[in-house]
Amino acid sequence: MELSQVLKQCQHLVNPYRIQNGDGFRLEQIDPGDTLDLPTDKKGAREALEQGVEMLSELQQRLYAQNKWAVLLVFQAMDAAGKDGTIKHVMSGVNPQGCQVCSFKAPSALDLDHDYLWRANQSLPERGRIGIFNRSYYEETLVVRVHPELLAKQSLPPALLGPKLWKQRFEDIRHYEQYLNRNGVVVLKFFLHLSKKEQKRRFLQRLERPEKNWKFSAADIRERGFWEDYMQAYQEMIRETATAQAPWYVVPADHKWFTRLVVAAAVIERLDALDLRYPEVSPEAKQALARAREQLLSE
Repeated sequence: MELSQVLKQCQHLVNPYRIQNGDGFRLEQIDPGDTLDLPTDKKGAREALEQGVEMLSELQQRLYAQNKWAVLLVFQAMDAAGKDGTIKHVMSGVNPQGCQVCSFKAPSALDLDHDYLWRANQSLPERGRIGIFNRSYYEETLVVRVHPELLAKQSLPPALLGPKLWKQRFEDIRHYEQYLNRNGVVVLKFFLHLSKKEQKRRFLQRLERPEKNWKFSAADIRERGFWEDYMQAYQEMIRETATAQAPWYVVPADHKWFTRLVVAAAVIERLDALDLRYPEVSPEAKQALARAREQLLSE
């Protein structure tokens, strides 16, 4: 399939879920079970993803060779939404030298002694590389908001706490992502939108299948009890931080094959827009290469 056809397919997959202006956005606008009426044949979905991965691999090589842009992929989701699997399958063809994954767990004592963007800043990708945040600085507007007791651990001056805190954090994040963009870091943000019903099914699967027991944690059930609080927090997060420079992609996550296709399409579309090219070799360098070739052939 020609590049133009692939990009057209990517746009078809991505456009319904790209949020560049969050004003009035509601999570109800996007069905977690949506598949755009694409056939659910596993073989066809696998072949489409393989084609996307192949194109992504080529674009990543150009990104690495050009060494001008960096790309940051941010993944946020409820437990069992498929972040790990999506990252694994979509990035399966990317050269490990050009990609890095950072999973953000609970902050350490050192992290808590710094501002909340500090540890994210330490993990930003270098130019020419794709960085992946499995959870991110957005946790500071999600889990910390749902569980305000976590905010106390940050030892912020009392004068800085209050009802304006979350609006200020959203403002900080918008400015931070604008700063990254102005310094050649392209930011794409994915919220894998899972339904509560599908999360229950996946939790039960983890409990009933021995090979999946290790994935289950009692904390998952506790957090499920705050489902509505999290949905409200995610909705406001998207409303406040979706911009043209750093859009949110609210990706239906009830069907893993479809989630992976949409994420791959979004990354391909954005990388292609960077007009990535291999560095041109100067005439002098070409002459040196020709001499080196002659020398090798003469041996």
